[in-house]
Amino acid sequence: MRYTAPSCRQCRREGTKLFLKATKCFTEKCPVERRPTPPGQHGASTARRRKMSEYSKQLREKQKIKRIYGVSEQQFRNTFERVATLPGITGHNLLAALESRLDNVVYRMGFAGSRKAARQLIRHRHVEVNQKSVDIPSFLVQPGQEIRVRMKSREQASVMAAMDQASRGAPLSWIAVDRDTFSGRMLERPTRPNIPIAAQEQLVVELYSK
Repeated sequence: MRYTAPSCRQCRREGTKLFLKATKCFTEKCPVERRPTPPGQHGASTARRRKMSEYSKQLREKQKIKRIYGVSEQQFRNTFERVATLPGITGHNLLAALESRLDNVVYRMGFAGSRKAARQLIRHRHVEVNQKSVDIPSFLVQPGQEIRVRMKSREQASVMAAMDQASRGAPLSWIAVDRDTFSGRMLERPTRPNIPIAAQEQLVVELYSK
């Protein structure tokens, strides 16, 4: 089921910023800063409850990662099952696959202020991969492929604002961005040290291994 409630409730539920609301997440208006308790009338009492079980920790970590990337339960499960057969550390492969989604790459390159905004750009055919329009947010970008914003879409206020915000952050080693041409390229498959999210992906592996 698609989540339609306020995005900030998800951040409060997980007790950390998931950066779902673009620039708002970096201001004093961020609800996580103002109300650092779970949502709902019993939020404060929930925060004071006893220590969570191992299963609860695993479930919460899965929910957090799923919400960060904005994928459905089925998409997340399908991604896990696909990477579970690959060589290497399954948790790292899971994050690498999620990072390689087109909506995430567009966000990481700074063409959108959030992954949700990136999905909207992609669905409205404002993004091209190797000079071909792609409208599938879950499209997996491969090393060497070029991502760019279509010429007619480059003057959008949301794109310009996102690029201005992104210019203040540290660049990622696995992507290269040319701000002048509104384009970027995935240089290599992302590895865990180069994926800037605070997550314990091993807990997800343990959850699905039961």
